[in-house]
Amino acid sequence: MCILFVAMGQHPDYPLIIAANRDEFHARPTAPINWWGKEERAPEILAGKDLQAGGTWMGVNKKGRFAALTNYRLIPQQSSGNEHSRGELVLSALNNEDSLLSEQLHTRRSQYLGYNLLFGDSRQLSCYDSVNDQLHHFTQGCFSLCNGPVHDIWPKMAKGEQALARYVEETKSVEHEALFNLLNDRTEAPDHLLPSTGLPSDWERKLSAIFIVGEEYGTRSSCVLTINNQQQVIVTERTYNTSGEVINETSEHWHL
Repeated sequence: MCILFVAMGQHPDYPLIIAANRDEFHARPTAPINWWGKEERAPEILAGKDLQAGGTWMGVNKKGRFAALTNYRLIPQQSSGNEHSRGELVLSALNNEDSLLSEQLHTRRSQYLGYNLLFGDSRQLSCYDSVNDQLHHFTQGCFSLCNGPVHDIWPKMAKGEQALARYVEETKSVEHEALFNLLNDRTEAPDHLLPSTGLPSDWERKLSAIFIVGEEYGTRSSCVLTINNQQQVIVTERTYNTSGEVINETSEHWHL
């Protein structure tokens, strides 16, 4: 997952609203969201699957526990080539209590390339930043998470965060379609606002859009998750081709 926008306790009927885009190389094999079967490590998890490494980037379990991971944007020289797949961390977050998980993340941080791991439920979300070895907690407000430190605000983060805040303030009924429209913003940031993360300027520009279109690399899927006061969970995922056109949509809903 490469960018998430979250609203916690900002709408009178929806304690948790999450809208997220996953950006990845199109050649990397991926399965859309599905309930992981009994032969899997976690049969009660709704998640997509990275068919190359076996993990996932975002998931939610039957009890409403949520987890998602964003990679830190680090230059290749910082990799030893022996790290574990970060996708397994989302599964761990969905299957362990916060106290045990936090200890595991701290003691095993050197086994993975840099990441942010967001996990929790509609009452509290926590985010572990492995690069800075810091744990942050969220209970109220609108915030975004991308490929750097938790409190960094890149142009696309600020833009989506502000759009989500306006939407939840103005609407009575939260619609997934409106959240997908937010995620579909393909406008690149002007050069003077681009972050400096060690990438060439053309890549910084390309990656500055909320929704990225590219032949080799781009937004592969968008996912919207809402939990309302009636404890109904609705998750909708759309997947895209290299032109940014929708090629599949999957939706699941249940009560906690």
